[in-house]
Amino acid sequence: MAAADLGLTHVAFAVRNLPASLDFYRTYASMKVVHHRTDAESGRAVAWLSDFTRPFVIVLVESPHTGDTPLGPFGHLGVACPSRAEVDRLAALAEAAGCLRRAPKDSGPPVGYWAMLADPDGNTLELAHGQHVAFTVEEAARFP
Repeated sequence: MAAADLGLTHVAFAVRNLPASLDFYRTYASMKVVHHRTDAESGRAVAWLSDFTRPFVIVLVESPHTGDTPLGPFGHLGVACPSRAEVDRLAALAEAAGCLRRAPKDSGPPVGYWAMLADPDGNTLELAHGQHVAFTVEEAARFP
């Protein structure tokens, strides 16, 4: 039996072109589709994406006229990369694709080395190295 969901489990976006959004999150956030369906009530395609690092998904629902406001330019999803070189590689790829919002910048601790990208619907994705979010959360949990 699976454990019950607790805490923050997902963020959801309406997207105009589901295949383009899936390609974006596969390429820049190393995410994979873990669930895909056509909603019986609305007829809209739905996909859940995960990077398999924790029980958290991005839910994408295809809707040609989203009427939704994109996340950003400051509001963003943050993805930790294993190295500065990986941030640089993905930023160069994003620049060539025309979706780099802000070139890599080193802001020192605790912000780290980061870049901002725009997904196909204008939502902002931050790629970062050196933010130490897991360490910070673990330390805070030890001393409530």
